[in-house]
Amino acid sequence: MEPIRILLADDHPVFLGGMRALLDSTPGFEVVGEAGTGVEAVAAATDRQPDVVVMDIQMPGLNGIDATRQIVARSPHVGVLVLTMFTQDDLVFAAMRAGARGYLLKGSAPHDIVRAVATVADGEAVFGPAIARRLIDFFAAAPAAYPFPELTEREREVLDLLAQGRSNTDIAQRFVISAKTVRNHVSNIFTKLQVADRAQAIIRAREAGIGQKRTTSSDRTTS
Repeated sequence: MEPIRILLADDHPVFLGGMRALLDSTPGFEVVGEAGTGVEAVAAATDRQPDVVVMDIQMPGLNGIDATRQIVARSPHVGVLVLTMFTQDDLVFAAMRAGARGYLLKGSAPHDIVRAVATVADGEAVFGPAIARRLIDFFAAAPAAYPFPELTEREREVLDLLAQGRSNTDIAQRFVISAKTVRNHVSNIFTKLQVADRAQAIIRAREAGIGQKRTTSSDRTTS
């Protein structure tokens, strides 16, 4: 089998040397290059097309998240494993949005780093234990999912206004759409919620906690 080709991107020479020693000594791994800045990482990844880029976040010139975004945009098949000391939620999610397949802390055990590189090379996602716990806590604290996932975004908005007691005319004015379009949305809502009329739709919505928004002065003006 072909070895897993790895590019290392970090601006700390000592850490970079340690990572090269670890990965080059691992059977089936081959370090094909090093980069000390984000710009160098993008250029090296484009030129050498590694299987995995092990990427630090804080680097001079171009940070690791922006470098990841550029690498993935140019070469979607290249997997990026972020290896950093930062645990902030915003950085974790920024790395994920940029296209990173993994996020690991620099204090991770060598065998965890080796396993993460192999996992990312295989096209899967991997997060270190500390990061995984933060993700679980984040999603556990997130608001509950919308109770009627079968509705489109506009149908949800219309249902919310229905549950507030708004008329079709009010809704049409709110969204600057025709009364016929509102009637079509309302009809679709009835079908998807399996209700016979407006009153039943309002009851179901309010039981689900929808339509509790208070009426503002501007709302009263348009009503």
